[in-house]
Amino acid sequence: MTLCKRFLPIAASSVAAIACCSPEAGAAEGEGWDWVVAPYVWAPGISADVNTAVPPTGTDTDFSDIIDKIEGAFLLHAEGQGDAFGVFGDIVYLGLGDDKDHPRYRTESDLDARLFEAALLWSPGEDRFNGVDLFMGLRYIDVDLTIEVDPVNPSFNTAKIDASKSYSDFMIGARYTWQLGERWALTVRGDGSFGGTDGTWNAAATALYRTRHGQWAFGYRHMDIALEPRDTRAELILSGLTVGYGFRF
Repeated sequence: MTLCKRFLPIAASSVAAIACCSPEAGAAEGEGWDWVVAPYVWAPGISADVNTAVPPTGTDTDFSDIIDKIEGAFLLHAEGQGDAFGVFGDIVYLGLGDDKDHPRYRTESDLDARLFEAALLWSPGEDRFNGVDLFMGLRYIDVDLTIEVDPVNPSFNTAKIDASKSYSDFMIGARYTWQLGERWALTVRGDGSFGGTDGTWNAAATALYRTRHGQWAFGYRHMDIALEPRDTRAELILSGLTVGYGFRF
């Protein structure tokens, strides 16, 4: 199955779910909803640590920083707000591979990760997209992580670790936006999710510059994902700059 066949149906269903939640509720005060659709590029530093039992010993072995370099990631954020409530969805795709030389072995790692978020949002302030927002929803993470371990000692065979699995979490978080002038604003967001994963934490700060039809967004995002597929424990840490443009309508 190709990446497009796997990725696009889930993305389409996420967008459809958000759209279904909004139109009727958005007409509460007769003003309709305000929408933002924002594609982003994320350039995170990637750190992946894995602990698993590797043949022939069968004992737990730590593989630290099997992937540790900057790659690009694609993000899409869609959000709609009414007078008090709103919805948003996020889609993240990340794909990379890395080879690492260690004192006793060499690793060849391949990582494909897809993350989908859908949440309901409560905004108690008078202005939309301003002030405090509280949200809760679902986070779905689909990870394909394979690691090939090639020992330096020829007496041992090459081992392959498959840490691929999908996870569904309940997500809760908060966001605050400060207006810094006619065109500038600053948004900070923090959230956590739990359930399928052993805990996922996300934090971001974004500077916004408003234009006639939308806004530029420049920020920094950090995400820590703890996973436990089968008999393997894995931790993925992503941190880096984000840049994107939000189209308002």
